[in-house]
Amino acid sequence: MLLENLDKQGFTFITSVLGATSTKGISAYRGDLVLIQGALREGSTTDRKPPELLLHQTAILADSDKFIFVNGLFNELQHVQVFVDQYKDALTPDTVTLFYVENIASKMQIEIAGVTFKFLPYKEGMVWNEMLDLLYIEKADLKGLSAEDKVVTLFEAAKGFSTKTDPISLEEALTKTIVVKKSAAVGPV
Repeated sequence: MLLENLDKQGFTFITSVLGATSTKGISAYRGDLVLIQGALREGSTTDRKPPELLLHQTAILADSDKFIFVNGLFNELQHVQVFVDQYKDALTPDTVTLFYVENIASKMQIEIAGVTFKFLPYKEGMVWNEMLDLLYIEKADLKGLSAEDKVVTLFEAAKGFSTKTDPISLEEALTKTIVVKKSAAVGPV
């Protein structure tokens, strides 16, 4: 299975869900997805430093070798190309994508390598909760489901989501990014 192999290869990080759904042959993952692995520690062939770049707070469905659904948070729109380069073998034109991006101000739709990527501006909050609100999924809709099958519910709702925007190129989208100002004051005072 694709997700289990990515986990063994060290491409999953801070995993909260990894397992089979009730649909035969389909697995679900929630956690961070590694886009650029950390360097190997000196003298080691297996021990790595922390990842250099992550796709944060992901929810993913996959079969044995392809992504069915990918959701998460990019800090910067330019990191989408890193994602595509790293996982191009697992992407198909049928892969449903729905991402939040910190440095965009409006919804976008971009086609890269035959895959339609849907992007939403991100302000704050947990991506999972924001996605449930966006797709009108109530807690009652998830009641009694396994953690893996909750990702399936998210996917089913995301299939019909539209950004109501025309597709643009990644190059054009990169000209529409914004500067994100983060407050230095984080946590309890």
